[in-house]
Amino acid sequence: MPLREHRWADRPAVGRVRSCAVADGVDLIEVPVLQGTPEALDGYGYTFDDPSDVQVEIVRWPAGGWRPVDPDTGDEAGTVEGVFDAFWEGSTLRGLNSAVDGDYVLAEAAGPAEEGEPWAAGFTIGHLNYHPDGGQLFFPLDPGAFVVPLALPGDDVTPADVVAFWFDGTQGLYIHPGIWHEGVFPLVPRQRFLDRQGRVHARVSVEFADEFGCRLLIPGSV
Repeated sequence: MPLREHRWADRPAVGRVRSCAVADGVDLIEVPVLQGTPEALDGYGYTFDDPSDVQVEIVRWPAGGWRPVDPDTGDEAGTVEGVFDAFWEGSTLRGLNSAVDGDYVLAEAAGPAEEGEPWAAGFTIGHLNYHPDGGQLFFPLDPGAFVVPLALPGDDVTPADVVAFWFDGTQGLYIHPGIWHEGVFPLVPRQRFLDRQGRVHARVSVEFADEFGCRLLIPGSV
């Protein structure tokens, strides 16, 4: 593994919100970076070796009143599967998700690229979302370490709730329904992932600039 990726893995955990800076008139709030160990991922999800061993959780459609949803209904849509392609275009990290026909701007580089590696300076993000209808898995199809920002369920999410997890790329990541996330951030120029998630694909979002006047800074290896 390149030394620069090791620095991500060796970075100590920091406080819930360690520091603030200002870029283009918007506060940058730094979030912790943790290794994606089973203990650290407790409540968020788990890592796995074989996607065929993972059962994506599907949440039953909620009842609108006091009468319950009939058994064996409301959770029959199942899952959808495709390739999540994350790649850098200059200082912008983009994502294409063929499973749900998604085209996203995931992040921006936090500073000038070092030796053509925009991820080395870290990432800034302004958005997270969660899926109330089901869980989601990402399994790397290409080699390389990656980072995933997550927050535990709850619509009152704040910047202080967000944690970034570092993975060495040898395992996949499964996240539970309701977990805030923003795709997968590769520490290589381009990386593809098997994506499997609920077919309904309901999405609830938070825009940090609009609600909190900030973007989140995931610190890099430099």
